[in-house]
Amino acid sequence: WRFPVMDIVQPKDLEQDFRLAKRRQAELCRQKRIFNARNRIIGGDTKAWDIQVRDQKIKEATEKARDEIFAAEMRQNDKIACILEERERRERRDLCKAINDFQQNFQKPETRREFDLSDPLALKKDLPARQSDNDARNTVSGMQKFMGEDLNFRERKKFQQEQNREWSLQQQSEWKNAREEQKRAEDLYVKTRLQFDKTAMHLQNLESATRKAVCAAVKEFNKSQALESAERKIQEKKQEEEDNLAEISNLLRGDLLSENPQQAASSFGLHRVVPDRWKGMTREQLEQIRLVQKQQVQEKLRLQEEERQRDLDWDQQRVQQARSVLLLEREQQRQQRDLRRALDCSNFNLAKEQLLQKKYMKEVYTNRPTEDYFAQFNTGSR
Repeated sequence: WRFPVMDIVQPKDLEQDFRLAKRRQAELCRQKRIFNARNRIIGGDTKAWDIQVRDQKIKEATEKARDEIFAAEMRQNDKIACILEERERRERRDLCKAINDFQQNFQKPETRREFDLSDPLALKKDLPARQSDNDARNTVSGMQKFMGEDLNFRERKKFQQEQNREWSLQQQSEWKNAREEQKRAEDLYVKTRLQFDKTAMHLQNLESATRKAVCAAVKEFNKSQALESAERKIQEKKQEEEDNLAEISNLLRGDLLSENPQQAASSFGLHRVVPDRWKGMTREQLEQIRLVQKQQVQEKLRLQEEERQRDLDWDQQRVQQARSVLLLEREQQRQQRDLRRALDCSNFNLAKEQLLQKKYMKEVYTNRPTEDYFAQFNTGSR
């Protein structure tokens, strides 16, 4: 085993611990100032407090007497419990002693029939599992020798303990050197910190002096800027009044208020106008628009008439086509009836011929013998 090696304390860790300790000390001082009862009894009712203190003392005395009574009862109960427990322990010990005496006198292990199976001295009477590390009986299947179970175990263990002791001494020396190195580092940190504090104080003094000089310069600059700003505002106000007068005169004389129609003309063409300057269409433009609308109405009526005439033509064509299809279907039905009638006549004639043939064959069968019939049948088949 090895001693745990601690990390070296860094300067930032020491600075953090110092800040925490300083904050904790300030909090304790604040609590002492706030929670000090002696400094907070100004303007209190001392008579009421005395009555409360007397009542509290009476209450504490009563509770103390009651607690003493309960404690006396508890001590008495504890004594009785200890006596009963001691009696029970003594009776249990006597019973166990009697049982052991009976077993030793009348139930000895040597008197049992299976004593040879559970003889505690059987292993002592028998040969050991191995007499040396090179015993011929120590086979692999016997499992009598494992790693670390040799006969030189004590010497090897002693050597290992000595080796561990040397390692421990080496670790202690290393730990001592590490602590000395840490102490030197802490001393160096303290010295460096003091030097940094001195430098910071010097820089802070220089910064405060510089800040004062900068504040004075800024104050003078702001004063001059304020004077320039006041003068500039006066000039701007005067210029704004002149501009307002010029703008009012331009608006009164301009095309917007005079409603000049030429101001709506666009630079992209004669057919386009500027929307924010346009004052409306002229009478000629309105008459032209009405004329165009009338022409559009007449054109729309003409198109509607043409469409109505075209629909009538299509309706007539559909009626004629439906009539021709109906006539064609009727012609096909008439041809199918004629064909069916001819087929029925031919079937009727065939049926009459078959009936006559059956009747004839029946007469032939009844007039001729059976053998002649078969002979004729065979001759006919050949």
